[in-house]
Amino acid sequence: MSTIPEPEPARPWRPEDGAPPEVWTWPSGDRPALEVFSAGKWRYAPVMARQNWADGSVRYQVEVDLQGTRSITARTYQWPQPGLRKCHDSGSKPSRTADGQRQGGMPQAPHRRPRTGPTVRSATGK
Repeated sequence: MSTIPEPEPARPWRPEDGAPPEVWTWPSGDRPALEVFSAGKWRYAPVMARQNWADGSVRYQVEVDLQGTRSITARTYQWPQPGLRKCHDSGSKPSRTADGQRQGGMPQAPHRRPRTGPTVRSATGK
């Protein structure tokens, strides 16, 4: 039996906490990751966002399979805690912008050609 305690999830930010936290994100294909100790094992947890709170504390929002059942859950944890450890960094710089590439949103529809027939740059056009 392990003596490592499972990390406690952090509560959400509230107006009485002061200024809203600064939120940093990474591209969905190049996120840093933590490991979360859960159900007796270290679980891989890609970071969705880092929150820097006005009081100087840091929280990480991660995606993690807490039970090893392939059921991914979003959790936010205050850093540091004994049940959290760094897994790896990202090769990308974090950003404060909220764009679809960094949020892992739905892909955009491909560009559609006009329905009027071949165009100059198409395989059958001239």
